[in-house]
Amino acid sequence: MALESTVQLQQNDGNKTPEKPVDREKTCPLLLRVFYNTGRHNPLNELDATLKELTSLVKEVNPDARRKGTFFDFSIVYPDSRSPTYRMREIGTTCSGHRGADDTVSLQAKRFVIGDYIDIGITPPGPRGPLRPGNMGRRGRPY
Repeated sequence: MALESTVQLQQNDGNKTPEKPVDREKTCPLLLRVFYNTGRHNPLNELDATLKELTSLVKEVNPDARRKGTFFDFSIVYPDSRSPTYRMREIGTTCSGHRGADDTVSLQAKRFVIGDYIDIGITPPGPRGPLRPGNMGRRGRPY
């Protein structure tokens, strides 16, 4: 059963056009994150996770990311307090099937707060194995 919703489109002159059906199987209206717990609310300190735990969650839902040697570059995206824009700060890299220094880094240790976003760049391995052996994804950026 396909889910359908309708939206009203307005032209610049303010005249309403006929309602156009939206296929919710193809168009997502928003991302709603839900944290649930039976019998009580979740304590805020339990919303912390390590980069390796986040890597495992991504691999559960993305089969292409399960290949050994796949790199996961993590960044925190947060609103800039001085302007109406967002900033991005790299917080670590993990590699599927390999242990790394950033595996045990927690979001809390990197000052992640509720309202921030996590951006994950996924780089599959090349035909000869991991694309970036040795440096675990560090790009040598000056910041």
